[in-house]
Amino acid sequence: MLYIVATPIGNLEDLTFRAKRILSEVDLIAAEDTRVTGILLKHYDIKTPMTSYHKFNIRAKTDYLIGLLKEGKKIALVSDAGTPGISDPGEEIVREAVHQNIRVIPIPGASAPIAALSASGLPTKNFSFYGFVPKKPGERRRLLESLIKKDETSIVYESPYRLIKCLEDILQVLGERDLVVGRELTKKFEEFVRGKTSEVLKHFTLKKPKGEVVVLIDNKIPE
Repeated sequence: MLYIVATPIGNLEDLTFRAKRILSEVDLIAAEDTRVTGILLKHYDIKTPMTSYHKFNIRAKTDYLIGLLKEGKKIALVSDAGTPGISDPGEEIVREAVHQNIRVIPIPGASAPIAALSASGLPTKNFSFYGFVPKKPGERRRLLESLIKKDETSIVYESPYRLIKCLEDILQVLGERDLVVGRELTKKFEEFVRGKTSEVLKHFTLKKPKGEVVVLIDNKIPE
């Protein structure tokens, strides 16, 4: 069995009871970064061995892990934070496991986009998650242009180092929209900045953004 285990996005108390049990019982944990996961395992006194599974070794490690699964091993896949496969490694091994008729079991838990959306105050009926905003300005603007006529709440990840440029492009391409930036979710300095695009841009122009960032845009076209 392959378990897809969601882990905390910041606060270690957000690991579920079921996730703790699964991580303790499996034969192996495939972790995006064993050093990061090691902190979580130490906190919960989990002794299960780990192996790395990240974007630089996906092809070789997928074959290796699938081989172990076919031998009857139980493996838990985790990323550094949140739900594996959501802008993190995981999609490839899940696809191959399904192809090989290996049972894949989700162990749900923390997910930054959903956590941010739930507390944003923006519409939650229709929403889409687009992962990390492209680094190149032209690609970033093309993504934003594709959102112009979408009646939804659009959710993206952005680096704090590029957040201001991203907000400037949102203002230029989409105009004034209701917008929320969630920063350092579940951590000590968690912050939600809500307002019109220009207001949020002004806030982070005056206060340099730090930490993990989720941007939510209300793309309901203003009347």
